[in-house]
Amino acid sequence: MNDIDIQRRSFLKTSLGAAAVAIAPGMLLIDVAHGKPQTVNGPKSANSKVRWGMLINTTQCKSGCNDCVTACNRENGLSGDTKPTDSQWIRKIELKDDSSGRDLSLPMMCQHCEYPPCVDVCPTTASFKRADGIVLVDKHRCIGCRYCMMACPYKARSFVHEPLHDQKPDVPRGKGTVEACTLCVHRVDQGLKPACSEACLNKAILFGDLNDPESEISRKIRSVASVQVRADLRLNPGIRYQGL
Repeated sequence: MNDIDIQRRSFLKTSLGAAAVAIAPGMLLIDVAHGKPQTVNGPKSANSKVRWGMLINTTQCKSGCNDCVTACNRENGLSGDTKPTDSQWIRKIELKDDSSGRDLSLPMMCQHCEYPPCVDVCPTTASFKRADGIVLVDKHRCIGCRYCMMACPYKARSFVHEPLHDQKPDVPRGKGTVEACTLCVHRVDQGLKPACSEACLNKAILFGDLNDPESEISRKIRSVASVQVRADLRLNPGIRYQGL
């Protein structure tokens, strides 16, 4: 091996190492992308046999209750402010059925589509879908073009305008990048529920494996009427709504 080959290999090793630098301490996006465990006793890589999703029962979701929003903000280190420049990964939408007079309150977040338009338009492949259906943004590849924000029919993505401080070790974020609900992937990979599902005292948010016919969420979907928001777009969201 000549000196040029040695120098070339050294450069490649250095470049790859730089590409894996963590935005937040303790978490690498390349690990999240492949569902690698973050602890010694963590789970195996993301499995394509699994598809994580939620069934949200709007009849149990109370108007004025923001427990899911508060839990999301606390878990992911978000400010909780609702200014246009602040990130909001989950928001409550208040609706009224004019024909019946019924008031509806429902959480809206990234729908983790099977065919996510945010992934289709991303020029750097920063937006991607894991094997288990969770849609994420790789902050190392995101250039802040915000095409994905325009493509999302659910207005579920936010842009980070300001420098971030005191980040959560397991939730990488960065100024100049786009972000959205991750289904608390750092918790899911440890066998836990997303923070919003765990925090809901009314049990309105059911989380589970949509591909497992024996899972609680699959059995529930078979027994009750549920819908996908903007089903006409044929994106097959992983978030389903009951009573909508």
